[in-house]
Amino acid sequence: MCTSCGYHERIGSAEYFEVIFDENQFTELDENLISGDPLNFADTKKYKDRLTDSIKKTGLNDALRSAYGKVEGHDLVVCCMDFNFIGGSMGSVVGEKISRAIDFCLKNKTPLMIISKSGGARMMEAAYSLMQMAKTSAKLSMMDKAGIPYISLLTDPTTGGVTASYAMLGDLNIAEPGSLIGFAGPRIVKETIGKDLPKGFQTAEFS
Repeated sequence: MCTSCGYHERIGSAEYFEVIFDENQFTELDENLISGDPLNFADTKKYKDRLTDSIKKTGLNDALRSAYGKVEGHDLVVCCMDFNFIGGSMGSVVGEKISRAIDFCLKNKTPLMIISKSGGARMMEAAYSLMQMAKTSAKLSMMDKAGIPYISLLTDPTTGGVTASYAMLGDLNIAEPGSLIGFAGPRIVKETIGKDLPKGFQTAEFS
């Protein structure tokens, strides 16, 4: 969080990789995976068009990038979500890239960090998106059995299906100060229970 204005300056995978990896040196994994449109989904716009527009706007192929490199001389795989790509939503590519990153970790006995920044499941992929919750959770259980560390970094915001799956399954869960963290957003919760919410509700510091 910016100390001068009190608001989050949302950064993406490029900035996180630069901060985390030694001398910004890393090798990206599965960078060419792109979502399909198995449901031929359309609301105010066709899903195919949303994907095309997001790719052009962000220069990314989807809402998560994965890479491996050195951190203080130690090997680490990092999966980092990008909120600017359809709200950092979790679709089939996000789940697949995390799963493949975990396979890499298992093969090479390398620790994993996932940096979450997401509005939740990608509604345009419906059940295909929701399946990624079980898929990534099952993969992480394999890491746990193998004794390979997994660090989950929750940033602003971390919500929905991401919170209900891999974001909360770390051996160590840490969060950036003031981050919005929860399943349903504060507005939805307030409308559901019909009550005002406590100050700081669903922030990283709330207990």
